[in-house]
Amino acid sequence: MNELAIAFGLFLFIEGILYAIFPAKMKNMLKKLGLVKDSQLRSGGLIFAIIGFIIIYYIKS
Repeated sequence: MNELAIAFGLFLFIEGILYAIFPAKMKNMLKKLGLVKDSQLRSGGLIFAIIGFIIIYYIKS
């Protein structure tokens, strides 16, 4: 559970830094996100989830 909290904190840190350093670019990117199809977002999310799981699996073993 400790690792999950650390991972969530790291996620928030990275997101916060991106919005703090590049606010205009992040706004522009979020506007463009509306143009992406749901199926593309779903596929991308699944790919990132699998990559993340593989990284965690290899680090923990």
